[in-house]
Amino acid sequence: MTWIPEVASNLASKVDGVLFVITVLSLIFFLLITAILIIFAVKYRRKRDNEETPYITGSEPLEIIWTVIPSILLIALFVYGFVVYKEMRNPPADAVDITVTGKQWLWTFDYYNGKKTLNELYVEQNIPVRMVMISDDVLHSFFIPGFRVKQDVLPGRYVQLWFTPTKIGTFDIFCAEYCGTGHSVMLGKVNVLSPEAYDIWEHGLPGGQGQAVASLPPAELGEKIYKEKGCNACHSIDGSTLVGPSFKGVFGHTVELADGSKVEADENYIRESILEPQAKIVKGFQPVMPSFKGILSDEEVTAVIAYIKTLK
Repeated sequence: MTWIPEVASNLASKVDGVLFVITVLSLIFFLLITAILIIFAVKYRRKRDNEETPYITGSEPLEIIWTVIPSILLIALFVYGFVVYKEMRNPPADAVDITVTGKQWLWTFDYYNGKKTLNELYVEQNIPVRMVMISDDVLHSFFIPGFRVKQDVLPGRYVQLWFTPTKIGTFDIFCAEYCGTGHSVMLGKVNVLSPEAYDIWEHGLPGGQGQAVASLPPAELGEKIYKEKGCNACHSIDGSTLVGPSFKGVFGHTVELADGSKVEADENYIRESILEPQAKIVKGFQPVMPSFKGILSDEEVTAVIAYIKTLK
């Protein structure tokens, strides 16, 4: 048994490195300051009742040293931490998307191939995974200690984290934010499989291992909704302009709005455009789109977004 969780992702050792450097520096300065404090307390204590404290003047070189050195160390720590943080917040382009929904008091996972699992996440070793997360009710926090990743999951907004699992095995998932009476039982598992085992799981029968539920893949469901809900009447998928902007190539690109501002077309922007279409009007188009709030469920909105992502 180790005193820290095992290292099981590409990010884990980097996070540990930052914490190790901070801990070592803190320990060094703690011991140094404590030692100087004790030495000064003993050496310069008042030895007689009538002894007067000598006049002490400042030391400019000493003041420069104890100002410059800690400042340099703090800047170095910031740069080191920022480099690791930036990597943690920017998933690679080839990462596999998995949608995570937190609700009192369980986790559901929706995969690109239509599988759906409850409280058990299945990923392939050495394949980067991007978790697109949302909450059905209150604030939750998705935490995998073995991967050193944690992200608050919010209702009404998509958030993300990513990792590349490097070690085959089963690892704990916790909710790290108090979310009600069942918070302590909001537990899950990450199952990291070898490529061969993952292939068997991925192409296995729905409803088998991992409590998978048969359903359309999100992108296919999104395409079905796109046609059945009349989205195709206003939004093309071939780049042509209709009543509304085309869906082709929009995801991940910058959109210019009617007020002159610009916004990146990510998951949150598309979700807002579906549920609150008047909030951000694209330049050159009229505010005529109706709201689909109450018409589309969160799962259907997520499926539409998954479909739009495929329209390169």
